[in-house]
Amino acid sequence: MAIFRCNTCGHIREVGSDYIGKTVKCPKCDHVTVIHDTIAFLKALIHKHLNQGKELKALQKQLSPKNASDNPAEDLLLEEIDIHNTSALSQSSQLEPIIQWFKKRQITPQAHPEMVDTTGFFDEIALSLGDNIETLGFVSSQIKYIQNKGYANVKLDLSRKSPEEIRTIRKFCKDLHDYSFVAKYFYIKKDNIIRLTLQEAPKIKAFFNGIWMEWFTLMKMLEFFSTQKITPSCARGLNISFRNGTSNELDLFFLLEEKIPICIECKTGEFRHDINKYLSLRKQLNIDKSQFILCVFGLSAEQAQGMTSMYDITFVNEKNLINHIQTLFP
Repeated sequence: MAIFRCNTCGHIREVGSDYIGKTVKCPKCDHVTVIHDTIAFLKALIHKHLNQGKELKALQKQLSPKNASDNPAEDLLLEEIDIHNTSALSQSSQLEPIIQWFKKRQITPQAHPEMVDTTGFFDEIALSLGDNIETLGFVSSQIKYIQNKGYANVKLDLSRKSPEEIRTIRKFCKDLHDYSFVAKYFYIKKDNIIRLTLQEAPKIKAFFNGIWMEWFTLMKMLEFFSTQKITPSCARGLNISFRNGTSNELDLFFLLEEKIPICIECKTGEFRHDINKYLSLRKQLNIDKSQFILCVFGLSAEQAQGMTSMYDITFVNEKNLINHIQTLFP
């Protein structure tokens, strides 16, 4: 097999061996790129990685202990990294303040560092979906419905969609294919139909079953913190166990200055039966109401405001989440 990788935008996909050596335009940015043999490309990549590792070790030896930071987490500046393509957030030094915050409260945390690694394409697709949920929600709902039925093929009828909606849906579905979220993508122009063949990978299924909301929220929060030059510790899918034997999974947890927590739970559809659970969890964690947030996708602003007045947790939707977060930083 051969591999196509754009050096400009980073787009990557596998193609047939007969394309090796050919020069083609990137389907994402039109930059001209040569297609390489997969094995040769990987060997070159590994060689480069090994050389960089040697250079890093040499530089580390040159560092004086007096100049080295006592807290490695402080070395990470969010505004200086590409938050859409980094493994820095999954480093143990980044997660350690969160781990200690819970341990001081006699709560046992279990972090999953890989869940904040943004080097894949989950964040890009989640942002595209969340930012255009009015148009693309129908696509994700169909995919979720079909995959939960155990089928592999999705048919999207675009005959009642506007030209602008069709362009948005077609681009999104093509991105799903380019990023391997679906195995096949066909647009039948004469019938105005898109056909998709779904992937069976558990992570892809989980993404369309709701995990995309966590990715969307994570990236919106990171974008905000980056613009504000704030570097929090962050975790996704954090499991916590209390001394009484109860346990919970936190969708998103941020810790600022090692002492200011922000907990965000992402929901859609029917969420009301979980309100009491979240009220109890907020009290157990002893987090201020404004910092324990239930982000309900599709909830109206009026409903969010009204329910926030009624309960001791904060309700927001995907559109006004960051507006609320800004109020925490006057």
